[in-house]
Amino acid sequence: MKRPIPASVLQFMDKIEKACGDQHSDWALNFRTSFANTLETTLKTYEDGTSFLLTGDIPAMWLRDSTAQMKPYLFLAKEDPEINQIISGLIKRQFRYICIDPYANAFNEEENGKGHQTDHTQMNPWIWERKYEIDSLCYPVQLAYLLYQETGSTDHFNDDFHKGVQLILDLWTTEQDHNQSPYTFERDTWRKEDTLTHNGKGTPVAVTGMTWSGFRPSDDACQYGYLIPSNMFAVVALSYVETLYTELFKDSTTANKAARLKADIKRGIANHALVTNGKGKTIYAYEVDGFGNSSIMDDANIPSLLAAPYLGFCQKDDPIYLATRQTILSSENPYYYQGKAASGIGSSHTPENYIWHIALALQGLTALEKKDKEDMLNLLVATDAGTHLMHEGFDVDDPSQYTREWFSWANMMFCELLLDYLGYQIQA
Repeated sequence: MKRPIPASVLQFMDKIEKACGDQHSDWALNFRTSFANTLETTLKTYEDGTSFLLTGDIPAMWLRDSTAQMKPYLFLAKEDPEINQIISGLIKRQFRYICIDPYANAFNEEENGKGHQTDHTQMNPWIWERKYEIDSLCYPVQLAYLLYQETGSTDHFNDDFHKGVQLILDLWTTEQDHNQSPYTFERDTWRKEDTLTHNGKGTPVAVTGMTWSGFRPSDDACQYGYLIPSNMFAVVALSYVETLYTELFKDSTTANKAARLKADIKRGIANHALVTNGKGKTIYAYEVDGFGNSSIMDDANIPSLLAAPYLGFCQKDDPIYLATRQTILSSENPYYYQGKAASGIGSSHTPENYIWHIALALQGLTALEKKDKEDMLNLLVATDAGTHLMHEGFDVDDPSQYTREWFSWANMMFCELLLDYLGYQIQA
């Protein structure tokens, strides 16, 4: 049964439809379908004031996806107490989950033992999956900060939030030297991307100042342990923590802890993440191990190298970012595919020659020119296979061949790009 749509959301969709005009009525149709879909089909709210969001066709909540699914509703949260409460409730549940286990990436709605319970790691009945990914901790911090920044709301800063922040700071500090980490992960599977090598510890890494990640935001294993886009996002998330604990909570101990960790990671990125591409230009690597090994690539999932300015790590016109962008939007990136219908970034998570609507939306969000944003909106609508919704990956030669009919994160990335094009922007 679909959830009723709040009046403020209906009014906002009407406003966006009017702004699109007759020239872009197809944008408006996709916006209306996608913007409503998340509230109608993925959201549950509870009497304890928390909110749970399905990722879509998987009956679990990802810390990363749920943030991205809610972020565009921030534009309504200041004026609509119901939307504000939904977002606040999501943050409360995210931090409740982080307090259960900060290494887990996806959780069950109840303590029901569903998900990957046979994985060789410290599972419990709340956890759907325990693939450790840095971004799973960045995203809830981001949403908590942005709700406060956009609305002045502080209701979500409860005991779980403060406990969760300390767990995040401690975990990221521990994972600066992964040899000392208690975390291991192995899965009985033929798919090597779903498990970690070296008895569940992953490939060896040197100490660099950066913080280690077992898996990418695709939920696929890292080739090398220092995932640069996620360390970039950690720098931004730590800035949020530093600001909140300095200005709002007046807690200099936590603020200083975040500041030191942020400085370590930034220094690690500067010292270890810069490599040379095939044309001799300095760019950011996707992953490094601190021993000199690195990968030149990008993945469709966010955080990605393409996303660096979208996340707030750098400006869109930063020279190293622009060189990196040019590289990853070329054949030098093994996951950049070109076809008859489209070209863009895909993932090892989906078939070869499949590119992602999330990455296309992000390409538009990080473009310098408005015309490029317009072109990307047209491409997104043209490749929706007539569903008026976004998908995960689709064939570059035939968009009617796609993965995931119901993928809320992708829908909301389309909405975010359209809102950005129309001048609605949330500063990261």
